[in-house]
Amino acid sequence: MNIPEILSRYAAGQRDFRKTNLIAANLRSVNLSGADLSGADLRGANLTKANLSHVNLSNAVLAGANFTQTNLTSANLSDIDLNGVNLDLACLNGAILPNGVSSNLISQ
Repeated sequence: MNIPEILSRYAAGQRDFRKTNLIAANLRSVNLSGADLSGADLRGANLTKANLSHVNLSNAVLAGANFTQTNLTSANLSDIDLNGVNLDLACLNGAILPNGVSSNLISQ
């Protein structure tokens, strides 16, 4: 599924994008609030300034992804590896983080 197709489906009300291949996708400044991206492959994706509030990213692959200034309010980030993920200035208010990770351990 390509980016225009995802955005079109999202605009039409679809929120289920589980296990979608988004390797190196440019999702800068997109609004995918409330989407289910669990199990998605977002390796190397650019999500700078995106609105991912209330998004389910559990079990997603995020190595090398850029979430700079991304809104991750109340997002589900459980069961993911945050190594190599850029979360600079990301909003993580109310986010569910992986076991052992505290929001004050993430550079904001």
